[in-house]
Amino acid sequence: MSQLRQKIEQEIREHGPIPFSHYMELCLYDPELGYYSRKAEQFGKAGDFYTSSDVHAVFGRLLARQFDEMWRALGSPQPIKVVELGPGRGLFAQDVLSWSEKKFPDFFAALRYVLVERSPALRERISKTLAQQLESGKAELASSLGICETPAAKRRQNAAHGASRGSDESYERAPEGRKAMPPDDPLFGPTIIFANEFFDALPVEILSPKGSLRIAARDGRFIETWVQPSPQELDFLDHYSIHPEPEERIEAPLAAEQFMDRIASIIHCGFLIAIDYGYTREEQRAGRHRGTLKALRQHSISANPYEAPGEQDITADVNFTALAAVAEMRGMHTHKLVTQSQFLMGIGEVNQFADAFEECRLPQERAKVALQLKHLVTPAGMGESFHVLIASKGVKQQRLESLAGLNFGRN
Repeated sequence: MSQLRQKIEQEIREHGPIPFSHYMELCLYDPELGYYSRKAEQFGKAGDFYTSSDVHAVFGRLLARQFDEMWRALGSPQPIKVVELGPGRGLFAQDVLSWSEKKFPDFFAALRYVLVERSPALRERISKTLAQQLESGKAELASSLGICETPAAKRRQNAAHGASRGSDESYERAPEGRKAMPPDDPLFGPTIIFANEFFDALPVEILSPKGSLRIAARDGRFIETWVQPSPQELDFLDHYSIHPEPEERIEAPLAAEQFMDRIASIIHCGFLIAIDYGYTREEQRAGRHRGTLKALRQHSISANPYEAPGEQDITADVNFTALAAVAEMRGMHTHKLVTQSQFLMGIGEVNQFADAFEECRLPQERAKVALQLKHLVTPAGMGESFHVLIASKGVKQQRLESLAGLNFGRN
């Protein structure tokens, strides 16, 4: 029996059945035993899943081009912050920073890159991947929004707030209004927030006609029980989702909704780019994306989240209708949802994907890169299963219409 399973069972014995969201939180983010806290390699061929950055550096290069456009749409502010949520090993940040320095020097000079990663093991990996950028202050590492941990960031925080500024917890307790946030918070000032496969890994509630799912334990096994849904859960189904039919389960991603609310309430000028697999409420009404919870291990998908706590990823498709609605309630302007294919093709068609092929010298090198690019943009790869939500605040409408990522096929 795994240590994490024992730890969860102990909590159940002491406090009673726990919500599924709490079970998922422990499985993924327990500080010592959670999936993202382990030293094991989760990404790439040797791990459990691929992200777009594992496929080819062109993903980061294309986004660097889009970030440069967004920076110009904001009026070329000095500085501009790119805040990446859940940056994993830091490969995407590495690609963006190196390509921006090479191709977009004005943007790079203004850029301050903040990586928000709660996993100690992954922060350690990032510290090695981006050692030079972190030491110079071009990049900063944070365990949560508003808590920068790198030496350059700490020096700025101490200078701004004084060495007696309270603990990390004081930042987390700040009210929603941005006036309460510390001046060095990653979302203070012109900002581009980037979240690639971030929202799908936030804990979800599970609802069925029986009620809201709770996890109990008996004889070394996890047992499912059900309780009356909370008003918040029912409200979510009423506004953004559907009510489950007999023998059906529906996720209520309240944590994602709350996280989006936090982001949108404290950003006053900038963009959000969220890339993930997910759906709209209309698709659910049409009978799709119902019961999307799954576990990932060694590139295999399982429907059993209880099989190996802490040793497998647990995800659920993203409800883009809910995310967009919350962003708009906080004053952001959301744009029409596009596929990853449309988004990347829009950015790449400006220069015929020179960002991908520039370093190819031989025909076989071009052929290999073409296959990698195909995986990012075609329906057989990641192009149609992933969608892109872009939201903005404080940006003039005419400048929004020029963004390449939103204009595939119009030129």
